[in-house]
Amino acid sequence: MLDTVRSVLPASAVAAAPEAPGEGNVGMYRERIVHATLRPTEVSQVQELVKVFGGPGTPCGLHAISTGRNWGLGSREPATDNAVTLDLSGLSRIRTLDLDRGFAVVEPGVTQGALAKQLSGTGRILNVTASSAHTSVVGNGLDRGVGLRRQRVDDLAGLEVVLPDGDLAHVGWWPEEHRSTAVYSHGLGPELTPLFSQSNLGVVTAAVVRLLPRPEAQRTIRLSFTRNSLAGATDAMRRWVSQGLVGGVLKVYDVVSAELYGGRVGEFLAHISVDGTDASARAVARVIVEEAHGTGLFTEVHDSAVGTGSDDVVVRMVESAYAGDPDNNDALLEATLGQTAEHIDAEGTGWLFFLPMVPFSGQRIAEAHELLGRVFEETGVRAGCTVNALSSDIIDFVVSIKFQRNDLAAGQAHSALERCYELFAERGFIPYRLDIDHAEWVDRLSTDSRALQLTRDLKTFLDPNGAIAPGRYA
Repeated sequence: MLDTVRSVLPASAVAAAPEAPGEGNVGMYRERIVHATLRPTEVSQVQELVKVFGGPGTPCGLHAISTGRNWGLGSREPATDNAVTLDLSGLSRIRTLDLDRGFAVVEPGVTQGALAKQLSGTGRILNVTASSAHTSVVGNGLDRGVGLRRQRVDDLAGLEVVLPDGDLAHVGWWPEEHRSTAVYSHGLGPELTPLFSQSNLGVVTAAVVRLLPRPEAQRTIRLSFTRNSLAGATDAMRRWVSQGLVGGVLKVYDVVSAELYGGRVGEFLAHISVDGTDASARAVARVIVEEAHGTGLFTEVHDSAVGTGSDDVVVRMVESAYAGDPDNNDALLEATLGQTAEHIDAEGTGWLFFLPMVPFSGQRIAEAHELLGRVFEETGVRAGCTVNALSSDIIDFVVSIKFQRNDLAAGQAHSALERCYELFAERGFIPYRLDIDHAEWVDRLSTDSRALQLTRDLKTFLDPNGAIAPGRYA
């Protein structure tokens, strides 16, 4: 099969064996058997490669990655053994940047740092995540990552997809060369774009990414509170979110997560973004500050304009990211793991993530923290948590587990991760992303077996030979 591949790609783009065997991944998941890495630079090459692997008698699966920085969930490793990695980082063009209509067409190798840099000084910003500036916009969006403004899947207006037979399809909204249409992803008839999120039905080679208007003014309110005030403080913040006072994703770091990320420790710390015109941002910030003082729940209330300076690495990152700038993200990454983005998988501290959704209420979030306490009692591993409020009803409860990079500590960390899956699922707190060692949990967590079978029927119809990302979410 590699002989056929070499007729599609230059020799330099085909690595017949792992180039750095034993390089590992930051989560210390079991390394899968990967026979080769292919690095196309053109969509036409991707089409030809998918045809090769999509044919009958395919001896191994094709595992597509964008930049491979799926840290804490498996990095660049596939879900199953016997795979060939399709590394799309060489597809790195920003094809279109339309500031008037608010979209960019980008390929999988475009990082959030590269796109944000193109938007600097314009009237648009990118919904950036708290992860490294070197992570992929497309890859993270397809896996439903969470930005500082909203869940990133909501940024995807349209996709360019190579189907298992090698055909190219544009689903959702796609710009037309000879006329200007409204950026409306739903279109007519059944909406197809969501089919390719957390999907192994095709290989995405480009996406239409929505860009947000840049706020005229932006302020960040920081609120500190103790564990005893967790439920009450959460309900107070939920009220502000539900009444439209909060711009973007409200973030709360617990004591452990603040320590893990290199910030100040001692109490919970919430970050609330307020933006709009200068007058409206000041007025709303004043309301939140006055009400926060009035609750008696918060030990410290701080209001400042973004960019006024702070020596706390977490504060600097959050304020910049709210403004669409990921430049401070990597300083936080290095403070957390002691390594740059290029070396995280090879050396340094270990890192795991567990990502459940939890109802946004003081009682339910307190319950989630109690579960983390049980994990600590049973395994000796103290996990950190960051709350990301996606709306007034639901939060992304990011559980992070940092560990020393040795077999004993890794075993303990993975035992803690396993207990998180078990305990949170029992309580109804279901993860919205799975790591590679828990791919089979899609069966255990599915609310309707017939719906899951429908997904598998679509897979069988489109990809009868199971060539694309076997075992991934299906």
